[in-house]
Amino acid sequence: MPTQGKSVTFHNGMKMPIVGLGTWQSKPEEIATALDAALELGYRHIDTAYMYENEAAIGKVLKKWFDSGKLKREDIFIVTKLPIKGNHAESVEKYLKRSLQALQLDYVDLYLIHVPCGFKDIGESLLPKDEKGEWATDTSTDHVSIWKAMEAQVDAGRARSIGLSNFNSRQIARIVKAARIRPANLQVELNVYFQQRELVAFCKALEITVCAYGAIGSPGMNERLKSLGVPVTENPDLMKDPVVCKIAKQHNKTPAQVLLRHCMQRDIVVIPKSVKPDRIKENFQVFDFELTKEQMDELDSLDRRQAGRRFKMDKVPWYYSHPEFPFNEPY
Repeated sequence: MPTQGKSVTFHNGMKMPIVGLGTWQSKPEEIATALDAALELGYRHIDTAYMYENEAAIGKVLKKWFDSGKLKREDIFIVTKLPIKGNHAESVEKYLKRSLQALQLDYVDLYLIHVPCGFKDIGESLLPKDEKGEWATDTSTDHVSIWKAMEAQVDAGRARSIGLSNFNSRQIARIVKAARIRPANLQVELNVYFQQRELVAFCKALEITVCAYGAIGSPGMNERLKSLGVPVTENPDLMKDPVVCKIAKQHNKTPAQVLLRHCMQRDIVVIPKSVKPDRIKENFQVFDFELTKEQMDELDSLDRRQAGRRFKMDKVPWYYSHPEFPFNEPY
């Protein structure tokens, strides 16, 4: 089994399994089957978020496994995220406690600020609207004060490590400069068409590990965006790319496995999402082969840089109009 495929190590010594189960878009009623299959196969890293509205379903499965003695809390790495409306110093603890209650856990291994933009913390809607029926965005989002509240959750034992998601280099630098506890991980969109090389190098210099979402192209993204009323453009299918398919054939592997392996050999964590047991199994069968330098070079050449970004969010008014919209920077 290739040694570079097991885990990445945070600056505080914690280890994060390099392959996790993503749960974005996973409905609560689908989670039990999916998570049972993943845990049986050996997955020990689960990625969720308050915004996914499936933490309680995940918590039920975890409790079943803990109660049976088949799994100990320390055996598994759980990631969840602060919701957009929680981007206020006074809201951080409230939402982490809610997540912990739903997950039936005393702590999470990694707590991330989900996005750099903020909403007002009003009502129970994930994306609240004001009395005029307009999006209740908060343009005064203060990353440093939010980060101080995140640090307090480490002090309280509710989070072992803390990090960021969808932040750009300028925003990361601002937090690192003010941090007492530095970010351990950055979760961003990253795949063979959008390799984020400048941002990955920036994070490496700061000892921040990187986790890729959309590593196989997030095939269900357009359907989800359409359901939210967001205009979408059709994106090329990474798993049909001729170079990816050729290399997959050379290893007798699937294109998805090659796409995951390409990230892993860059020491980037991957969290492919699926609720189908056979696909969950396929996504985990990535430790028994290794891409050659020549194959890595071929895949590296597919990078389209910013043109490869799929989650542009430039059609989402409350996001792109926010002062902290992250995707206007080069990286």
